[in-house]
Amino acid sequence: MSDDRSNQSKSWFEKITQAFAHEPKCRQDLLELLREAHNNNLLDADALTIVESAIQIADLQVRDIMLSRSQMVSIKINQMIEEFLPIIIETAHSRYPVLSEDGGEVLGILLAKDLLPYLLRQLDNEQHTQLDIKKLLRPATFVPESKRVNVLLREFRATHNHMAIVVDEYGGVAGLVTIEDVLEQIVGDIEDEHDSEEESYIRPQPNGDFVVKAQTPIHVFNHFFPEDRYSEDFGKTIGELVMHYFGYLPKRNEIIVIGPFRYRVLTADSRKIHLLRVTPSRLTN
Repeated sequence: MSDDRSNQSKSWFEKITQAFAHEPKCRQDLLELLREAHNNNLLDADALTIVESAIQIADLQVRDIMLSRSQMVSIKINQMIEEFLPIIIETAHSRYPVLSEDGGEVLGILLAKDLLPYLLRQLDNEQHTQLDIKKLLRPATFVPESKRVNVLLREFRATHNHMAIVVDEYGGVAGLVTIEDVLEQIVGDIEDEHDSEEESYIRPQPNGDFVVKAQTPIHVFNHFFPEDRYSEDFGKTIGELVMHYFGYLPKRNEIIVIGPFRYRVLTADSRKIHLLRVTPSRLTN
């Protein structure tokens, strides 16, 4: 019995030694080595996908994963609690950017949990007092669109922040990004029952592009772009459709035009595409 365990251990050791016999000289070498380890049953498919995604986020910029300003759920500093409380209840987010009266500046972040003491006091008192939202604001963190996602993740961890306001090259608010957005690039979708299908899959960008998850169902894509509909003959998701037209598994930054859209691969692993940047033809002419 001990000999069998010894032989089994030796077999695993030989597999590991063989898989890592050649030191990788670049990132592509490292990815190939990891895929070889997967082929040798040293990494399962899910672990390989997570490792590949963790490596590839260094190639992503904040603008590739952020929520654009038009999709932000925000509160204005002069709003009464009766006005914005229904929004908080409906959207069920934990954090909300608070804007100046003209909407041009982010003054801070309101945490939904910081409203609870005020609401409890109101329940205990017959006479209501006006909420001074300024006293509840947390400082906002600002990051440029061009910041690398892996750097942002490191900063989130160091500062214990969960949200950052994204600013464009002129200092204007371009959108926001959360730690959940970053983690989804590594571990895949983190489902939120309050997100609509379109919000979850397709994110408009300030320049007119769209960042689209490859697993977006064709029917969701068609609903978002009703004037340019795809059939499901070549796949049930937009990623499957794009792979069909490529004819192979494309790598990062490869581009293809399908009908009225140009698709650029933002991230992909050894098995499938994960994220696409979609540009309507009207913007490519």
